[in-house]
Amino acid sequence: MKTSNNKENTPKKKDAWSIFKIMGELVNGYEQLDAVGPCVSIFGSARTKPTTPYYQLGIEIAQAIAERGYGIITGGGPGIMEAGNRGAQMGNGVSIGLNIDLPFEQTSNQFIDKEHNLNFEYFFVRKVMFVKFSKAFVVLPGGVGTLDELFEAITLVQTEKIKKIPIILVNVDYWTGLLDWLKNTLLAQGMINEENLGLIQLVETKEEVLDLLDKFYPKEQ
Repeated sequence: MKTSNNKENTPKKKDAWSIFKIMGELVNGYEQLDAVGPCVSIFGSARTKPTTPYYQLGIEIAQAIAERGYGIITGGGPGIMEAGNRGAQMGNGVSIGLNIDLPFEQTSNQFIDKEHNLNFEYFFVRKVMFVKFSKAFVVLPGGVGTLDELFEAITLVQTEKIKKIPIILVNVDYWTGLLDWLKNTLLAQGMINEENLGLIQLVETKEEVLDLLDKFYPKEQ
């Protein structure tokens, strides 16, 4: 028995039309962020509570970076993202939130500049915005989403799809286990090389973050 060509093609047609939604998100993101100036992305867990040391450190780091003249980009949600946007406003810097539609966790925080509060349906489009408009990535403790963003940045630099930028992990206790695994397993078995490990900087304090930024971008202080 023959089936209708229309029925057969409907899912494919829907997939094809989604290309225009993707293009729309890309164009809107570029238009909104193109004139913002140099920015630093701050990543970390959406589950971090405002009463925790991680949250307070996120505020301090973002504020100090903003006072250096950088805008702050976050994923737009609660936790470390909120701390980053809050610190940006405290430092009189541009505060950007790249929100993503999720069934849980993600709601836009109140510290994003109204004109820089962007919403995305597609994770990969959102990642393009982080990479395109960030001069550095500062990564505080986080979960799977934070790791995804971290390794996306490392991969793009490693494969020379983007220029080398500072990738800074904050909190020695939290990240040492991951770095030990990269060194003792991946490097030891030849899956990566020593140069790849050199793409990541591990720090503990706000001052160390600023020092790395100033050394990498001496003319943008």
